[in-house]
Amino acid sequence: MAEILIGTSGYSYHEWVGPVYPEGTKQKDYLSCYAGLFPTVELNFSYYTMPKAQNLAKMLEDGGENISFAIKAHKSLTHEVKAGQWEGEAETYLAAIEPLRRSGRLEAVLFQFPYSFRYTPENRRYLDGLLKYFGDVPKAVEFRKADWYGDKVIEGMKSRAVPLVSLDMPDLPKLPPQSDVVTAPVAYIRLHGRNGGAWWGSDEHARYDYEYTDAELEAVAARIERVAELAHRVLVYLNNHPFGKAVRNARTLGKMLKKIGLLS
Repeated sequence: MAEILIGTSGYSYHEWVGPVYPEGTKQKDYLSCYAGLFPTVELNFSYYTMPKAQNLAKMLEDGGENISFAIKAHKSLTHEVKAGQWEGEAETYLAAIEPLRRSGRLEAVLFQFPYSFRYTPENRRYLDGLLKYFGDVPKAVEFRKADWYGDKVIEGMKSRAVPLVSLDMPDLPKLPPQSDVVTAPVAYIRLHGRNGGAWWGSDEHARYDYEYTDAELEAVAARIERVAELAHRVLVYLNNHPFGKAVRNARTLGKMLKKIGLLS
């Protein structure tokens, strides 16, 4: 049975002081507090700002030796790709994450492509080139458009041993299906909440402001159990972060997995 790691997408939220972190916790201490709760974290800041090696080295120190990291690719590699320039951005990014690689605590670089990234020959060629450029760096790919979740893409991910991210998100037209195809030894699952009414709005905080019910989490636990039969390692990150909802749901999900013998 696979090793299962549960964490949240991001940890540096001021609104978590009180609901998650003790009152009065300073921002510089958020990560050390988080590391006492979960064994892994998915870093989001690296999408908005190109990461720097010294900052990631400091995170390794602040988090302690028992926490691992997934890290989102910079937007210049997924959302704002410029022909002839992306290789330079990739080189800068790879140099920045080198401390994570050297530490052995890099779970994956997450390439999260937007809804506007359509299934076209041009985009397929770009994706192939991008994955090749990153070589043996652990990777995972998430698409936000349903037409990428077909047999050709699944087989392509399997041949490259790259996880195709399993998603939990609103059931809306043209969004990806609830698919748990294991394409690599590591499986990667992201829970975005099911706030369909706010999904297409510009307010990201509202989009992910959703709290799963126990019944919904039991269904998620069943999905994880099926994935764990096929993978060696399962990464689960909850992205419904507003007001600490991801933390509450992650704790509940962990208890459910312990109950069925998937977590110790």
